[in-house]
Amino acid sequence: MGHPQSGSDKMGKSRLFRIFLILGSLFMILLIIIYWDDVGATHFYLHTTVSGPHFSHVPSESHSTSRHKADDDKGNSFLSDIDAFINQFLEGTNEPSQQTREDGAPEASHNQTGEAGKQEERYVPRREWKIHLTPISAEMRQRQESRKQLIHDVCTNGTLDFLGKNRTFDDIPNRDLDHLIVDDRHGIIYCYVPKVACTNWKRIMIVLSESLLVDGVPYQDPLDIPQEHIHNSSIHFTFNKFWKRYGKFSRHLMKIKLKKYTKFLFVRDPFVRLISAYRNKFEQENEDFYKRFAVVMLRKYSNYSDPPASVVDAFAAGIRPSFSNFVQYLLDPQTEKEMSFNEHWRQVYRLCHPCQINYDFVGKLETLEEDAEHLLRILRVDNIVQFPASYRNRTVTSWEQDWFANIPFELRRKLYKLYEADFQLFGYSKPEKLLHE
Repeated sequence: MGHPQSGSDKMGKSRLFRIFLILGSLFMILLIIIYWDDVGATHFYLHTTVSGPHFSHVPSESHSTSRHKADDDKGNSFLSDIDAFINQFLEGTNEPSQQTREDGAPEASHNQTGEAGKQEERYVPRREWKIHLTPISAEMRQRQESRKQLIHDVCTNGTLDFLGKNRTFDDIPNRDLDHLIVDDRHGIIYCYVPKVACTNWKRIMIVLSESLLVDGVPYQDPLDIPQEHIHNSSIHFTFNKFWKRYGKFSRHLMKIKLKKYTKFLFVRDPFVRLISAYRNKFEQENEDFYKRFAVVMLRKYSNYSDPPASVVDAFAAGIRPSFSNFVQYLLDPQTEKEMSFNEHWRQVYRLCHPCQINYDFVGKLETLEEDAEHLLRILRVDNIVQFPASYRNRTVTSWEQDWFANIPFELRRKLYKLYEADFQLFGYSKPEKLLHE
């Protein structure tokens, strides 16, 4: 007969099991850290906070060492330190940050002393916060609350159904996140909508993120940025690029930034935006848009079986698609079977996903100057950059009647249905006079 195991043997095996468990856990943590480094997570800014401006420096090594030493003095275990380290990589620093009052002025911060608080990038001049003597008006704050509430109501309670309304953020394909530009330096996410002042807002984002340098120094004046760089996708860090940098952690990091950063977009009357897109892309000589879209419209809707090979030849011959041809192209079911709508006429809800992303600020082109001033003040960057003066030859709502004069009422109503979600989400009235005889 075998002898029963003694209590000490059982305790020894139990202790050995716990030791192996701890060692295995440490090994897994090490693998995670190594993998994280491989996918480039060290590029993730640890100094970003909930919203508003963020310091461009990273805490010094001596400051970090002293903080960990203090933690050790408090009796934190090695495992707790490792866990906190990983959490810091995933969710950013937990140090207190400078807070913003409702009027946009900074409150005093207690963590700006010491050597780390004095560090500045060598090419960034020290700037004082811009002091505002008056708070943001109640009217401007209410404007934003009303716009955000309307989006929430249409997304959750509205009877209108549209593509992607009820999906989650995880359901959005990576390719459809290419309009969300991230500025980690200031904790800002901007969803750009073509034909809604996006050129100037991209200029602003380049200045703030310091993503474009000249002679080793970032641009400080938005209007100094060369035109060819403004819409260069390689200049802007967008959500769809996260996978390449962060690997399988990309969606998790997107959600963290969506939670912590200030998110904004600008919108415009949907029909006026379409007119503006047509004017810009088909009434001006644009070789790319002529070959990709105008030739198709001329062949299918204008009876040109053999349109000129180049836009220069087409314009010289007085040949170009009409606005009516453009509307026919948009309404043709075959159009999106061949390719998705171009970003210049794709619906805003498909570009910016307002039912999945809780935007902090919703600007409108119709109130651009006021909204731009309000937003830059909220972001606390109005001491760094100013919104460029607006272009005055802007397509306006009063032109709609003339532009739609040759469009049959049936096509007008179909076009409204195509963009109805944008009308409702962003508070644009249904153009009844335009849709009914």
